[in-house]
Amino acid sequence: MILSEDKINHITHLLLDRIKKDKLAKLLVDEIKVLREMKRIINSEIKLDDEIGVIVRRKLDSYSKRIVENSSEWDVLYQKFFKEELNKRR
Repeated sequence: MILSEDKINHITHLLLDRIKKDKLAKLLVDEIKVLREMKRIINSEIKLDDEIGVIVRRKLDSYSKRIVENSSEWDVLYQKFFKEELNKRR
């Protein structure tokens, strides 16, 4: 997945604004540090999803039976293998 730095900044600000508005947490550090950590987490999750996506595509490509990408069969297998790989890493 590709998210620009601007989109990530926007998302983190929306999240932080909602946390403050709804008083969901008390910030023990300044907002800049919180925003940086939120950005780091989002970027690491995107990176993990991309890595898993590559692994799953390789797995699907290795099947002797050709599975057409974006077919219903491909989508079901992709989701299944993606979840399995995600569970291995978490």
